[in-house]
Amino acid sequence: MHDTLLLFGATGDLASRYLFPSLVHLLRDRLLPEGFRVVAVGRTPHDDDGFRGWLRERLHDEDGRNHDALEDLLSRVRYHALDLQDADAIAAELSRYGDRPTVSYLSTPPNLFAPACRGLKAAGLLEDPSRLVLEKPLGHDLASAREINATLRESLDESRIFRIDHYLGKAPVQNLLALRFGNTLLEAVWERRWIESVDIVVAETAGVDGREGYYADYGALRDMVQNHMLQLLALIAMEPPASLDADSVRDEKRKVLRALRPMTAADAVRDSVRGRYGDGVVDGHAVRGFRHEREVETFVALRAYIDNWRWAGVPFRLVTGKRMPARATEIVVSFRPVSHWLYERPSRERAQPNRLHVCLQPEEAIDLTLMGSLAAPEWGATELQPLTLDLEMSPAPKRRIAYERLLIDALKGDQTLFVRDDEVEAAWQWIDSVSAAWQAAGTPVEEYPAGSWGPASAAPFLPTVTGANGKRRP
Repeated sequence: MHDTLLLFGATGDLASRYLFPSLVHLLRDRLLPEGFRVVAVGRTPHDDDGFRGWLRERLHDEDGRNHDALEDLLSRVRYHALDLQDADAIAAELSRYGDRPTVSYLSTPPNLFAPACRGLKAAGLLEDPSRLVLEKPLGHDLASAREINATLRESLDESRIFRIDHYLGKAPVQNLLALRFGNTLLEAVWERRWIESVDIVVAETAGVDGREGYYADYGALRDMVQNHMLQLLALIAMEPPASLDADSVRDEKRKVLRALRPMTAADAVRDSVRGRYGDGVVDGHAVRGFRHEREVETFVALRAYIDNWRWAGVPFRLVTGKRMPARATEIVVSFRPVSHWLYERPSRERAQPNRLHVCLQPEEAIDLTLMGSLAAPEWGATELQPLTLDLEMSPAPKRRIAYERLLIDALKGDQTLFVRDDEVEAAWQWIDSVSAAWQAAGTPVEEYPAGSWGPASAAPFLPTVTGANGKRRP
C-alpha cells in the first residue's frame, strides 16, 4: 500500500466534505500505513499551520470521537499553494516528494488535468508504481473525453489510472453484484424472457445552489446519467464475469455500454423528457426555481435499450432530477406475467407483476413482491393479493463513506471499483447520441414545480412504488 497522497484541490468542497473526513476515519480505524502522509495542494495562500487551522475548523468533531485521529491527520499534512495551470511550478515545488511511490488525486476541474499531469511527470511523481486518481467530470462529450484519455496516456499507463465514480464505492451498489451472481433464483431469470422492464431512479431534494455555472454547462444528462446511472445500468445488465478481478468486471460493463442503442430524433420524442425545476416547496420549505439563459435540464427521463441477446427489447427507464419530493436511489425490476392466469380475482389485467425493488439510499432495503393467497381471508383462498418478502436489514449496518473504500483501493492499487478509459468513452458515445437527438428533435425543457416528480409528461417513466421513506410515487 502506498503511503503518500498528493491531493490537488485540497481547499475545495469535495476535499473538506468527503476526502479529509474519510482519511480521519481510516486513520482512526488504523487502516492506513504507519508512515502515511498527505501533501495538500490548492490555490488559496496558506502555510502548513494556516491550512491545518483552516481544515480543523471544517472538520469540527462534535462528539470528540475522532479528535485524536483528526489531530493525527493534521500532523501528517503539508500544504503547498500553487497555480494548478503552471506545470513548471508544480514540478519544482513537489519534486521533493519523489522519494517514494505516491498516489496523486486530482480533485479539480478537467481543464487542469493536463497541466497537473505534466507537472507531476516532470517531478517524477508518475513513474511506476505511482498512481493517478481523477474526479469526474471526465470531459464534456466523447471528443473531450478522448482528449483527456490521450493526455493521461502520455504520462502513465492505464493500469495506474483510477477514475472515480463515488457511486461504485457505496456498499449497496456493490451488493447488486452479490444479488445477481450469488443467488440462483435471480440469475436464472435475469434476462428478457422473464423481465419486462428495469427502472433506475436517482432523485435528489437538493437543487443546484452554488453550482449554477457548472450545471449550466453540463445539466442532468451529463452530470448524473453519463456516470452514476450508466454505471448502475451496466452492473444490472452485465454478463457474469469470469472472475471479480478489475479487468473481468470492467470488460463486461464496457460490453453493455457499447450495446446501448443510439438515440435518434424520432426516439427522443417518444423516449425522453427534459425538465427544469421552478419555484415550489421541498420538505416544507419554499425554494426558488433554477433560471438560466441556457436551455439546460435539471431533470431527465430516458428509455434506453440494450441491443444484445440478454436484453433485446427490454426498456431500461432512467429518471433523475433535482428538487424532488424525496431523496432516493432505487432500482425496480418488473417481471413478466405468468404465461397462463388461473384466477378470477384479481383478473389477469389487474394482477400486479412480480417486482424486485432495491433501495440503495437513503436506507438500504430489498423487497420482492409476489402474488399469494396468504393475505386473503380464509374463505377466499383463491383470491390473490400482492405479498411482499421484505429483506430490509434491521438494524441497518453502519456504512463507511464511499470515498473511504475508494481511497483504500487506490492506495492498494485495486481498480475494480474504478472506471476504465473505454467505459468512459462508450458512455459518452451514447450520451452524445441523446444530446444530438434532442437538438435534432427540438426537445423542449419543460418546467416542473420544485417538490414534484418532474414534468407531467414524465409520469409514464416513473414506477409506482413506495420507497423506504414511505412516500409513494408518482
